Amino acid sequence: MPRLPDWHDRLAALLAAAETRPFDAHRWNCGRFALAAVLATTGRRPAWRSLSSLEATADSAGFPRIPPAFARTGDVVLAVDPPRLGVVVDGGRAAFVGPRGLVRVPLTTCPIAWRIA
Repeated sequence: MPRLPDWHDRLAALLAAAETRPFDAHRWNCGRFALAAVLATTGRRPAWRSLSSLEATADSAGFPRIPPAFARTGDVVLAVDPPRLGVVVDGGRAAFVGPRGLVRVPLTTCPIAWRIA
């Protein structure tokens, strides 16, 4: 899945819309946020399977794993405490769905990243 020519604008629009959107276990959670980021970046929703862990579920989408240090804006990342999926928002931070909206953490706290096209 290649990235769209306007993926920067589409991802920025998603982040702006999600900025104050609080976590909801069924309607707005880390998985839905990660899928929305992939859709904004590529224009396509990846096929995936719900498996026993977030890591395995993310692997099932077929994107290659990369070291987080090499992740770039729009790539998906995993945080561990608590386990959740997020998206790289710039060279050193990732955003995750939090109780009152997006929470940003240093990319160095993420053990796994997936390259999105």
